[in-house]
Amino acid sequence: MNYIVLDLEWNQSSSSQIGENTRLPFEIIEIGATKLDYKFNIIDQYGSIIKPRVYRRIHPKIREILNYDESYLKTGRPFDVVFREFKKWCGEDIIFCTWGPLDLTYLQQNMDFYYMKSFPFPLKFYNLQEIYAIQYYEDKYQTPSLEKAVTEFQIPIEAPFHCAKNDAYYTAKVFQKMNHKKLSDMYSIDYYHYPTCIEEEITTHHANYSEYISRPFQNKKEAMNDKNITTLHCNKCNKKLSKKIKWFVNNSNTQICVGKCWSHGLICSKIRFKSTKNGDFIVVKTTEQINKKEFERIRERQNDLRIRRKEKRLQKNKK
Repeated sequence: MNYIVLDLEWNQSSSSQIGENTRLPFEIIEIGATKLDYKFNIIDQYGSIIKPRVYRRIHPKIREILNYDESYLKTGRPFDVVFREFKKWCGEDIIFCTWGPLDLTYLQQNMDFYYMKSFPFPLKFYNLQEIYAIQYYEDKYQTPSLEKAVTEFQIPIEAPFHCAKNDAYYTAKVFQKMNHKKLSDMYSIDYYHYPTCIEEEITTHHANYSEYISRPFQNKKEAMNDKNITTLHCNKCNKKLSKKIKWFVNNSNTQICVGKCWSHGLICSKIRFKSTKNGDFIVVKTTEQINKKEFERIRERQNDLRIRRKEKRLQKNKK
């Protein structure tokens, strides 16, 4: 198996939503990739500029970070031509690696726009940014930049960032220096293509957590009425647990609950609602063990939210 470290540059409408194509909000203008073998040796590189079809003027904010302009993009080739070449270059037995979760989403949006064959479902990949944060930061939810990781690993900077081929190479160099011992357990699943029915729903078990990806629901309320979603199970022994903290709304897209397993201690489950291209919602539920300090932080968060809601109701009644 080979690792394909992928990086993309993309453009969007420079006139906000007025000029946006809803089928293609982000148009890829460059594909860069570095191929590593199973021993993490770099064996090849790929890079190609794509001539835009939808957004021919570069968005001002994107222009600030790119190392080229519209005249250079005109020298590129159409997306479908470049992608077929890239896919052939990748080969068959591969797994994608990216710095963050967005590259594969935007790549598949562009594939759909040109009615190209989808990747196999479910699509597994390594989010190296997330893995890097878990391995080297106390707060695993940090999102370190690629430049920061390159600097921290003292990797020589020989070419500019924000060029897809260069960024893919730098990401590959960071990947080489990371700890690979538990890598096989640290894959992610891309959500762009999702289960369409109960039979396709996905449950994966990792060393430290489990993940469940649901079929679509019309709204969040319908999802929270589904027992498969709201029932809490231990990620280690799969026993059904009673809840010490019942499900509460953490923010507009997440809910949290905590239970206790007599064998494995405190267990926290978090629900994230992901909107689909059809306007529905899928649920991504992760379940993991937590310590007492984390439990108290969650309970404090719940109490703070209760107080805020109460204050808002009182202010509303006064009006």
